[in-house]
Amino acid sequence: MALISPHSFVLLPLSAQSTRHFKECRTAVMKTSRLAPQPLSLSRVSSKAFRCFSQKQSTEQLERLFSNVNQVTMKHQPGSVTSAIFLVAGTTVGAGILAIPAVTQDAGFLASAVTCTLCWIYMVVTGLLVAEVNVNTMCELGSGGVSLVSMAMRTLGKFGVQVACWSYLFIHYALLVAYVARSSEILTNSFGIPLWESAALFSFIFGGICYFGSQRIIGAINGFLVFGILVSFTSLVVVASGNLEWSSLLQAHVEAVPKSVPIIALSFVYQNVVPVICTDLEGDLPKIRTAVVYGTAIPFILFLIWDAVILGTIPTLGASNASIVDPIQQLRSNNGIVGPIVEIFSFLAIGTSYIGFVLGLSDFISDLLKLPTGQNKPLPYLLTLLPPLVLSLLDPEIFFKALDFAGTYGVLVLFGVLPAAMSWSERYSTGSQRLNVPTLVPGGKLTLTFIMGAALLVIFSELLKDISHLQGQV
Repeated sequence: MALISPHSFVLLPLSAQSTRHFKECRTAVMKTSRLAPQPLSLSRVSSKAFRCFSQKQSTEQLERLFSNVNQVTMKHQPGSVTSAIFLVAGTTVGAGILAIPAVTQDAGFLASAVTCTLCWIYMVVTGLLVAEVNVNTMCELGSGGVSLVSMAMRTLGKFGVQVACWSYLFIHYALLVAYVARSSEILTNSFGIPLWESAALFSFIFGGICYFGSQRIIGAINGFLVFGILVSFTSLVVVASGNLEWSSLLQAHVEAVPKSVPIIALSFVYQNVVPVICTDLEGDLPKIRTAVVYGTAIPFILFLIWDAVILGTIPTLGASNASIVDPIQQLRSNNGIVGPIVEIFSFLAIGTSYIGFVLGLSDFISDLLKLPTGQNKPLPYLLTLLPPLVLSLLDPEIFFKALDFAGTYGVLVLFGVLPAAMSWSERYSTGSQRLNVPTLVPGGKLTLTFIMGAALLVIFSELLKDISHLQGQV
C-alpha cells in the first residue's frame, strides 16, 4: 500500500497544442484552484467546463486534467507511470494469493490458468471503468482526490452510496478476519504459543504500527515487507521448481472451476487505489490505462507461477475430500526446505495486506463517525482491530470461509456490479449531462451488461449454494 502526501490541485490547459480549444475551460476551472476561497459549484462550471472535451479530440490530446502542485515548494509534481504500476501491483499481491492453490487444486492447473486469465481481464475492465468515472467526476468537480463514495453519489445517488459503503465495510472486515486467522496459525506453528496469544500479538503489533507509526515509518516497514515477499517468492520458485511434476500441470477439470472464481477475483482487487492513480497521473487517460494493465499483469504472472509451483510440487491434491485441503500445508509438512520459505512468504504477504486494510478501514470509520481528519483517535482503531480478532478466535478455520464470502458478496458487488452500473448511469442516463471524455472501455452497453451479468451470475449461484447447504444442515 502506498502512502501519498496530499497535493494541491491547479487546473491547467490539457496540452500546449490544444490551448486554443480550451480558453473557456481554463477560465472556468482555474477558479477551482487552491487560490480560490470557495470551490466552483456544478451549476457554474457545467456550462463551460463541459466544453473542455470535444468529440473530435483524441485520447492522445488529453494529456492531463490538472496539475499536482506541492503545497510547500509550489512546484509541479507530475505522477510517475512506473510508480503507479508498482502501486497497482503491490496492492494486488496480497494474502489472497495464499488461497489460490487450495481453490484451484480440484480444477487442475490448466483449467485454473484459463480461469485466472479470464478473471484478470475482467478485473482490468472494471478497474478501467472506475478510472473512467473517476476522471469524469474530477472534470465535473474541478479537483482531484475523488473517492469511490463521491463517484457513487454522483452517478447512482444515495442507494449507490449505501451499496458502496456496506460492501466496503464487508470486504475489509472479512479480509481482516482471514488475515488474523492465518497469521495466528503461522505464529502458533512456528513458536508453539497458544492460538489466542498469536492472534492478539499479531493484531496489536501490526495495529500499533498503524496507530503510532508516522507516514515515513509505516512506508519503511511496508517497503521492507514487500522486499521480503519478493525474496521469499523467488527463493520458493527456485527451490521448489526442481521437484515439479510437469504432467500434473496438464490436468483440467472444468466442472470444478466455478468454486474458484470468487477467491481468484478477490486476489485481483486493486480498484480501491484507482482514484489515487487518477489523481497522481493528473487525469491522463493513456497513462492510467497503462498503469492498470501493466500493474495487474505483474501479479497475474506471479499468480500463475505460484499456482504452478504449488500444484506441481505436492504429490497428491486430495481432490476427493469434501472440505478444502490446503496444498500449502501439505507442502510445508512434506518438504523441510520449502516449508519455512512458504511460512515466511505467507506471513509477509499477510502483513502487507493487513497494514493497508487497517489504515483504510480506520480512515473510513473515522469519516463515518465524523471525527477530525489528520488525527489518530483510539476508537476507529479499536473498531477496526477488535472485531476481526474476536471472530478469528471463535472460528480458527475461518480463513477460506472469510475469503470466499469477501470475494463473492463483497468484491463482485463493489468492484464488479458497481463500476458497470456507475458507467451505465453516466453514459446513458437521460437525466445526466454527459461529459465527452474518451471512454477507456469499448463495447458500449454490451460490455457493461456482460460485466454486471457475470458478477450477478456468480453471486446468485453462490447464494443458492449457501442456502442449500444451510438447509441440508437443518
